[in-house]
Amino acid sequence: MLELKTEMAEKFVSAKDYNAALESAKSALKVLLSGQGRGGKMNGWLTLPKDDNSKLIADCQMIANRWINVMDVVVIVGIGGSFLGAKCALEAFSHSFASAGERNAPHIVFAGYSLSEDYMSDLLGYLKKKSYGLIVISKSGTTLESALAFRILRKQMIDRFGVEDTRRRIITVTDQSNGALRAMSEKYGYVSLSLPGNVGGRYSVLSAVGLLPIAVAGFNIETFMGGAAEAMNHVLEISDDNPALRYAALRNLMYRSGKKIEVFINYHPKLKYLGEWLKQLFAESEGKEHKGLFPATLDLTTDLHSVGQYIQDGERIMFETAILAGSKEVEVIIPSSSDNLDGLDYLKGWTLENINRAAEEGTRMAHTSGGVPNIYIELEKIDEWNMGMLFYFFEVSCAVSAYMLGVNPFDQPAVEVYKNNLYKLLGRPSK
Repeated sequence: MLELKTEMAEKFVSAKDYNAALESAKSALKVLLSGQGRGGKMNGWLTLPKDDNSKLIADCQMIANRWINVMDVVVIVGIGGSFLGAKCALEAFSHSFASAGERNAPHIVFAGYSLSEDYMSDLLGYLKKKSYGLIVISKSGTTLESALAFRILRKQMIDRFGVEDTRRRIITVTDQSNGALRAMSEKYGYVSLSLPGNVGGRYSVLSAVGLLPIAVAGFNIETFMGGAAEAMNHVLEISDDNPALRYAALRNLMYRSGKKIEVFINYHPKLKYLGEWLKQLFAESEGKEHKGLFPATLDLTTDLHSVGQYIQDGERIMFETAILAGSKEVEVIIPSSSDNLDGLDYLKGWTLENINRAAEEGTRMAHTSGGVPNIYIELEKIDEWNMGMLFYFFEVSCAVSAYMLGVNPFDQPAVEVYKNNLYKLLGRPSK
């Protein structure tokens, strides 16, 4: 199981307050498990790791096997929860230079998460001489960004491959019975995987939404789900030792003490998109009724050379949650230099991983001494098992945290405000 280190946050709160917050977190978990809380009908994600996933896994693997020697590129079309989990997982699992074609799997790219004309134009040009397929992920099929991308990409695909070949090159992941994408799938005969009706987008990475892209990219989804199941063994316990409850309790105390921002930090480029997934998970789940911590992300040590000054000496409105992971077994050792002009010979023989760990410790010491509490979450390494654990840990922690705030973890009513304004500006006919 992942390790939660809280000593550098607990020093900022009293034992009495922490124990009270932990009891509140236990109560919130009971509400979550009962399904009787606000939005409780959308808690179907809770059991995904231990549901009978054999058919889903087999279907995902069958598609992956069918496409592996046919597709140069697979485009994942989706936005928000329909792509962030998969993007995060693939960034974590892939070789840092995977686009160089070092793996026997299609190159995965993403579309439908913005309205940038330049991006779409570049993508259309890139695909012109590629054999490619589409995985279109949307519960409704009408979210503007992804629906437009699908329309544009499908037109190019039909023009190039014809209607029948295009049918074999499109997979949809959508609601099992309703919505525009379900209707299109049935009309045109696309292979389609179903999204459970009681699982919302930002809690869907352990469903077909995440599993299909991960499988097509050539990674082990059974191991991924196994890690999530391992986390499930620990984070659903009504216990003082439950790491999800301890984390939720400390987040709540930080908020009540006046902290307004939770900064998710990492020391590994492969975890950059984890921060993007976390931003959506926590912002959409907690940011309601003028409540909630604002989630931000930093990549360290990179950002220590840009916003490090503010963290150390700016307003005391934040705390940090760091996600750490062990490095690969292959070591990169600092060599000696004959002239030592850079003055770094004192580090000869060190590994980069050891220096990175020293940077973590030095940063933690500096920030906590400057009044910034630190919570550390540590994984053994970055792989399918550990990331499966991490996803499930954060989902439970987030839902519990939202119930502690007294808000619905599973809706996002304010998102519709911008959408309605956009549709009016575009002249969409009234329904």
